[in-house]
Amino acid sequence: MTAILRFIPGLHGARTYERSWLTSDLVAGLVLTALLVPQGMAYAELAGLPAITGLYTSITCLLAYAFFGPSRILVLGPDSSLGPMIAATIIPLIGADGDPAKAVALASMLAILVSVFMIAAGAAKLGFVADLFSKPTQIGYMNGLALTILVGQLPKLFGFSVDADGFIDELRGFVEGLSDGDTVPEALAIGVAGLAIILILNKAAPKIPGVLVAVIGAIVASVVFSLGDQGVSLVGELPQGFPPLTIPGVAWQDLGLLVAGALGITLVSLTDTISTSSAFAARTGQEVDANQEMIGIGSANLAAGLFQGFPVSTSGSRTAVAEQAGAKSQLTGVIGAAAIILMLVAAPGLMRNLPQPVLASVVIAASISLADIPATKRLWHQRRMEFGVSMVAFLGVALLGVLPGIGIAVAISILNVFRRMWRPYRAELAEVEGLDGFHDLDDHPEGRRIPGLAMLRFDAPLVFANARTFRDEVRRLAATDPKPTWILVAAEPITDVDTTAADMLEDLDEELNEEGISLVFAEMKSPVQDKIERYELTRTINPAHFFHTLDDAVEAFRAEHGRASEEDA
Repeated sequence: MTAILRFIPGLHGARTYERSWLTSDLVAGLVLTALLVPQGMAYAELAGLPAITGLYTSITCLLAYAFFGPSRILVLGPDSSLGPMIAATIIPLIGADGDPAKAVALASMLAILVSVFMIAAGAAKLGFVADLFSKPTQIGYMNGLALTILVGQLPKLFGFSVDADGFIDELRGFVEGLSDGDTVPEALAIGVAGLAIILILNKAAPKIPGVLVAVIGAIVASVVFSLGDQGVSLVGELPQGFPPLTIPGVAWQDLGLLVAGALGITLVSLTDTISTSSAFAARTGQEVDANQEMIGIGSANLAAGLFQGFPVSTSGSRTAVAEQAGAKSQLTGVIGAAAIILMLVAAPGLMRNLPQPVLASVVIAASISLADIPATKRLWHQRRMEFGVSMVAFLGVALLGVLPGIGIAVAISILNVFRRMWRPYRAELAEVEGLDGFHDLDDHPEGRRIPGLAMLRFDAPLVFANARTFRDEVRRLAATDPKPTWILVAAEPITDVDTTAADMLEDLDEELNEEGISLVFAEMKSPVQDKIERYELTRTINPAHFFHTLDDAVEAFRAEHGRASEEDA
């Protein structure tokens, strides 16, 4: 029974549910519904799908996560960061006819593939793969995504459409539409008004759902001023009811691109989910089970894919709304899903007068929230290299597209780690008057070297990538004047030695011995020293030249050579 409760956290939540939470969850669920409906429709269109699929997706993912998700209040659903990725995957496969039924089938299969990757990774305890997406690359990717989404929604905001693929083409098409006079003034007016309401309320009164206010106001304005008769595109009547369980049918030749897209979506969704769930769990005193989160998100995607939906992720904004409204448990999401079902069954025409430009304003507001300009400025001031990494990720998304941008962002993250390992920080150590221990000469140029003893700290595992760097640094110290008798390596930061580095150490020690110099280590961790012995390096490196501390090594050197400090020599 314990294993079942661990695999299906929703059962444990139901058994421990407190009756006093019911009112709070009910109110929060209804408030959440007001946000889920317009955002779900808007993000579906952002993904190149019919608006109704956003509602189907919202219902199924909320219900599935309530059973399999470990977080008490995390809210899932269609996401603005995934929309362009979904569109970039399915649009090339739809063809010129743009068949909506084929688009839905492709998106549903994409969701199922994401679920397979998520659940498999969760079962294999691979939550650490989110670490492939470093913070600077996340910032750059999100900034690029925000700009891409913004430009892509501008034509709809102005009341016209463009036939373009990619950021540059969309921007060119928008400018050409403006110059050709395609703008519908009424569409622009209602869209800008909706955007202003959302942005102002989000900042001035965050507890008031600005999206709901904008949507209700737009529907009222549409009816009062007959905007549909003035060239403003409306959502129209939604299909009544709920789709049946459907296994999406796709062509075998389409699976390659779908798998590539699903991998990218999985990585972004996983990173977003773990960071968001960690933040909200810390505020409620919970601990995050990253692997169960992956199973929860995977289950939500599977449910969406089987009911004509598309891939989903965690929503930080909707989770914040639920928390502010008093949500206590996943019953909030269940109530939200039930309310959407009730709307589809009993009142499918509720949204028919909603202007499309207002849906564009919802997406644009979301895109603005994705961008993190302050964090980008902080990178510029604090670490220029990571700012450069962030900008490459930004340009990759903006100029090459969302899926290539993901690949570039991940590659940059990995290469940045490799760069740090390839050229790690190295420091020559010396004594500093008035301070205990031994310190970096770059930080303390007044430090005093011990004649005949050179001390080196190498801040990285010693592996194939940096073995040459380590060797060159030791050779540099060996060539100083006066020549040292010992080169003492402060090995505490060296957490590993691979076989390439081991071969280098053997050759280097023999080279130094010929010059009358001993290679000595201090503070080497036991697992690393075990590897040194397993590599049989103690055939050349004197076993007596491994010391527990730097002080022990320096004392042994002075006892053997009778040397004082450089100043006293």
